[in-house]
Amino acid sequence: MEQVERVYSHYAGFYDILFDRVLDPGRKQAVELLGLKEGDRVLEIGIGTGLSLQYFPSCGSITGIDISNAMLDETEEKVSQLGLRNVELYRMDASRLDFPDDRFDKILIPYVLSTVPHPRRVMDEAIRVAKPGARIAILNHFGSRFRLFRGVEKILTPLTRRIGFRLDCPISTVSCRGDLQIERERRVNLLGLWRLLLCRIRQGSK
Repeated sequence: MEQVERVYSHYAGFYDILFDRVLDPGRKQAVELLGLKEGDRVLEIGIGTGLSLQYFPSCGSITGIDISNAMLDETEEKVSQLGLRNVELYRMDASRLDFPDDRFDKILIPYVLSTVPHPRRVMDEAIRVAKPGARIAILNHFGSRFRLFRGVEKILTPLTRRIGFRLDCPISTVSCRGDLQIERERRVNLLGLWRLLLCRIRQGSK
């Protein structure tokens, strides 16, 4: 995770310029699909510079974690600008969350699984801290289902990792879990290159 921290701390000052518009439609749809309601405890894993905050309602409590202090500094500015009083921010490794089991009602994981060394561990932790029946919205570019495109992604991934992400993250990271049910799947953002998965923790799986 040290490399991830270095890369995204470097991006912090101009991350919004690069990734706000191109990835924003997915963020907005993900928060809408979570169906937040009064009293919900919400966790955003990889809150980055806080670009999702504008879409969260004022009800409930929002907890955001990120590995980069520089990114969290940008988020703190947005919290202040938006006048939000229901947001708590922590520097934390997404693969080792410092929260108790069964804490959160809703979890957002935006564009994170492709950036971390161990995406399955991140999912393990997200499921651990989610309450039974909780919803998890995941935004990510997953490896193509088509063999030709998948081959190209594998070739390019060693290069893209140097700038902070991989192209070949398998959707099985999410889809092959017995404790997680995918309720909706849709393509989002430019050319539909990213996917939005709305999942629910299966009752009785925890």
